[in-house]
Amino acid sequence: MHPVANAERLPVQLYSDSEQASVAVARQIAELIRERAAQGRTAVLGLATGSTPTRVYEELVRLHREEGLSFQNVVTFNLDEYFPMAPDSLQSYVRFMHEYLFDHIDVPAQSIHIPDGTIRPEEVGEYCRRYEEQIREAGGIDLQLLGIGRTGHIGFNEPGSGAQSRTRLITLDHITRTDAASDFYGEENVPRRALTMGVGTILEAHRIVLMAWGEGKAAVVKRMVEGEMTDSVPATYLQRHPAVQVVLDEAAGAELTQRKTPWLAGLPSNWQDAATVRKAVTWLARQLQKPILKLTDEDYNENGLSDLLATSHTQAYDINIRVFNHLQHTITGWPGGKPDADDSSRPERAAPFPKRVLIFSPHPDDDVISMGGTLLRLVDQGHEVHVAYQTSGNIAVFDDEAIRFADFVADYDQALRLPGEQPAEQMYRRVTEFLRSKAPGQVDSAEVQQIKGLIRRGEAKAACRNAGLDPEERAHFLDLPFYETGRVRKKPLGEEDIQITIDLLNRIRPQQIYAAGDLSDPHGTHRVCLAAIMQAVQRLKAEGADWLQDCWVWLYRGAWQEWDIDQIEMAVPLSPQELTRKRRAIFKHQSQKDRPLFPGADQREFWQRAEERNRTTAKIYDQLGLPEYEGIEAFVRWQY
Repeated sequence: MHPVANAERLPVQLYSDSEQASVAVARQIAELIRERAAQGRTAVLGLATGSTPTRVYEELVRLHREEGLSFQNVVTFNLDEYFPMAPDSLQSYVRFMHEYLFDHIDVPAQSIHIPDGTIRPEEVGEYCRRYEEQIREAGGIDLQLLGIGRTGHIGFNEPGSGAQSRTRLITLDHITRTDAASDFYGEENVPRRALTMGVGTILEAHRIVLMAWGEGKAAVVKRMVEGEMTDSVPATYLQRHPAVQVVLDEAAGAELTQRKTPWLAGLPSNWQDAATVRKAVTWLARQLQKPILKLTDEDYNENGLSDLLATSHTQAYDINIRVFNHLQHTITGWPGGKPDADDSSRPERAAPFPKRVLIFSPHPDDDVISMGGTLLRLVDQGHEVHVAYQTSGNIAVFDDEAIRFADFVADYDQALRLPGEQPAEQMYRRVTEFLRSKAPGQVDSAEVQQIKGLIRRGEAKAACRNAGLDPEERAHFLDLPFYETGRVRKKPLGEEDIQITIDLLNRIRPQQIYAAGDLSDPHGTHRVCLAAIMQAVQRLKAEGADWLQDCWVWLYRGAWQEWDIDQIEMAVPLSPQELTRKRRAIFKHQSQKDRPLFPGADQREFWQRAEERNRTTAKIYDQLGLPEYEGIEAFVRWQY
């Protein structure tokens, strides 16, 4: 954990990752429960839903099962619920809380309070008044867990919610409904209203812990922690509370002054650290819109970086040269290493050449979306490239696509059926009947899931062929079990997921691995897939796998985010022709074309996002005074 900076309006605790942060929060809750139990008192918890607190709940369940933590003295109040919403619906927060926590611990049923999404509209006012009353009768909330939405909402308190607001029925913001669209298989199925505790209700809790993970939350976290209090960002009202903890992983805290530009807040900076110097110099150049080599002593002194000059005992130009040279050396047209070349200043080793390369793709299209140009380069340059598709991606296929393919199979079967073969017409009828009667958000039948998975698999194979790879030899479909729920909400990473990954690594024995290192994926699949790879590699290292000594791991980011310029350790430039080839590979994923089922906050197609991101990275390099390219794909090395 890093020391807390004094620059924020809210106290912040930064952890290296969400795993460590979640365990720390769970232990804090457990300490409260045990302390109150020893006093013969109840512990009143305010609970949140969504992907943020799930690891906290898993750790509480573990503490109950393995360390005897009892919840007999616990009373819970949940923040919110969609309205209307049946408690057994897949998207119900009642169901969420039981699946993740209540069904696995000994909390008394009568101690659980979750807003009721089934009450009649005319009863809402009285129901909300009674919910507040129940909180007061319990003695108030001792510890309230919170997440934060992209609009700055806490609970479902959307922009415009005042500091005095109480439990009530609220209309959901368009952004909130867009973010929830994946859970409901389309924005049109998301309820327009919800029941929520008010900001005033939340502020009455004795202690508040707000958690946020991933770079996708970094911007709104900065506004909450460092901005003025305003009802346009309801989370800023937490600044009024005397006992708030903001618990973040590194990615969610990346935009905070203490992390991004500590020198502007007068915080001490380690100017002996090359990474800190790079961060400062690239920030300064971009702020002043000047190439790095044109920065002057005056630029440093007038923009809060005089300490850097003083500590370095040198002129600005000398610092500029060091940073410029580092960035220049990140650029390589040989991502697998250039044979028979001096590699002392290159990001990758020259030998061995060619390399065995294993690219992990969380979904069936992340490889070409995120690093398609690099994949093409690796193949063109003669490396033995393998692609491992970690999940089937079956939930991201529209129902009408499944019907289209089932129809094709039926027609194909009728036209070319051999004697004695089972006709596919019955399968087509089963599929179409199921999908036509399917309720919004209903889990697909196993047969439909399989069809949708095969659609994604066929597209991935087509993209491989487009890149010059034989999918029968070089494409590996892992279908990790954690994903195969048929729902957006997945199972936790399990032993089987890790073992499947270990088995593949041992079989290929790669000298270079590429993995998705972004945490902004709104559904968490990238996070789990990365954890599977990291745990597999760490186990193999502990077991002394000899091939691992000669294996480097490079992390790319997906369609949601890119590495900051000072973080990049390998930059692979793309020509206009290569960007076009990359686009063609993305187009092979036809079920994701035009409108992906789960677009997230960005409504553009994935190829558009990818090209914009690649061009933006290239433009930044150009503005800093480095060579100008059509696009750049960026990577950071994981030192395991």
